[in-house]
Amino acid sequence: MTTINSDTRVPVTVLTGFLGSGKTTLVNRILTENHGKRIAVIENEYNELSIDRDLVVSEAEEIVEMNNGCLCCMVRGDLMVALRNLLKRREKFDYILIETSGLTDPGPVAQTFILDDYLKDKVRLDGIVTLVDSKHVWLHIDERDELREQIGFADVILLNKTDLATEPELQKLEGRIRDINALAKTHRTQNSAADMDDILELGAFEAERILETHPNLLSEDEDECGIAEGITSIGITFKGELDEDKVEEWAHELGHDRGADIFRSKGVLSFKGVDDRVVFQGVHAIFDGQTDRPWGDTPRFNKVVFIGRNLDKAELESGLKACI
Repeated sequence: MTTINSDTRVPVTVLTGFLGSGKTTLVNRILTENHGKRIAVIENEYNELSIDRDLVVSEAEEIVEMNNGCLCCMVRGDLMVALRNLLKRREKFDYILIETSGLTDPGPVAQTFILDDYLKDKVRLDGIVTLVDSKHVWLHIDERDELREQIGFADVILLNKTDLATEPELQKLEGRIRDINALAKTHRTQNSAADMDDILELGAFEAERILETHPNLLSEDEDECGIAEGITSIGITFKGELDEDKVEEWAHELGHDRGADIFRSKGVLSFKGVDDRVVFQGVHAIFDGQTDRPWGDTPRFNKVVFIGRNLDKAELESGLKACI
């Protein structure tokens, strides 16, 4: 199994957040502050505010080297074409951050790094970071699907503009976010002043880091997941050894029938004839399993958390249990 330390592919973080959440302020910080990292930032020029309009020229894209060693790539056309062109300057950077539009579902962007054969060999999806406007989020969270989807896809959520909200308001928001996404790690920020270590090198799609970040997946205890309608989290835990072929068939059917509604999934599975724990994860209709450490004397169990829209816990649980 490839580990993060031995993986020579360029890590990619997808940065998302609703309009006005502070994405551009964070990107500006990344491109100007002396954090010692060589980050190539890809920004869609159609976003609500560009980094610097003076840098945008007439070509479809332009790559600008910043004073702190980072690169800024303005994109008006195909994101994947721009990414390929950026990779021609591989020696100039160690990390890629893609800022999506405030009205964008980050799912299709994330899927690209899993599906595109060329990109899979060159880059690895490291994680999805979502900024949330702590003060004004309540004006949109019940009305805008994009906002709830951005929260649902996230590995890390930055509660930004916390200086504009009271402590009770922040606690209420953190509770609402947990209802939508029980797996995401949350950090409070002001003026988008995030620690780079909180948003980069997350390893959110690597087996060993998933278990390190979510130790609750190694417990048989039920998670406290949201039960509200709409976009929420559902946790499933049960004992029994699964048949690998049946799980593969179930995952294929689930992706075909419900893939559009399942934003993220993560968990630990126990397979017949396999001594190691298998870390399960998915983005929409794409599911993957990676072996982790041996079960040893630890009691075996299966535990998966699904995040998505209008999920049926009984349907998901019975489908997976049928694979025993």
